[in-house]
Amino acid sequence: MIVLGIDPGTRTAGFGVVEVEGRRERALAFGTIDLPDSMDHTLRLQRIYDRVLDLADEHKPDEAAVEVPFLGQNVQSLRKLVRVEATVMLAAMHREIPVAQYAPAEVKKAVTGKGRASKQQVAFMVRAILELEDSGALDASDALAVALCHARRATTGPDSRWNRGEYNAGRLDYQSCRSAGTLPPFSASFFITCLCSQMFIEAESLVSPV
Repeated sequence: MIVLGIDPGTRTAGFGVVEVEGRRERALAFGTIDLPDSMDHTLRLQRIYDRVLDLADEHKPDEAAVEVPFLGQNVQSLRKLVRVEATVMLAAMHREIPVAQYAPAEVKKAVTGKGRASKQQVAFMVRAILELEDSGALDASDALAVALCHARRATTGPDSRWNRGEYNAGRLDYQSCRSAGTLPPFSASFFITCLCSQMFIEAESLVSPV
């Protein structure tokens, strides 16, 4: 099983590709998508979209996973990160790759055993698990952690989704959206707008005071 993990960011986004064969976990690729401050936000989204497509075409992941934005951020930052998350999801879906979402604490607990672990602790455990001398920038190690989190959820134990053949259970994927009629052939930009709107409404309802 190959998993593409993405750590969304508006200035730097991390990516990590992990392959799992039995008990063996190894990194196939990892790095960052750098987005200059001078670049318009919509062009940053385009660069992220194109890079995710390139990674999908190169490594042929079975599934993808993305870390959801931290809800403690201010509304404007959250809005931009939600757009990045939606862009990643759309790119994966256009390659018919199911996408899973994980909260930061869930990812940290999966690789360190602690939901409040620091980025440095996550990076240390990622290097230990994948036997890497260097896991790159913290955004890259975070993305590898996202991929590991999903791979372990999908493959651990005889009753795992992967072993049962239920690859798309509880996941957002292209074919199910098509069959349900929720992904008609309109423009990608319109789909991102709709998806962002729904995700932002859900996030805003959690951070807004009652």
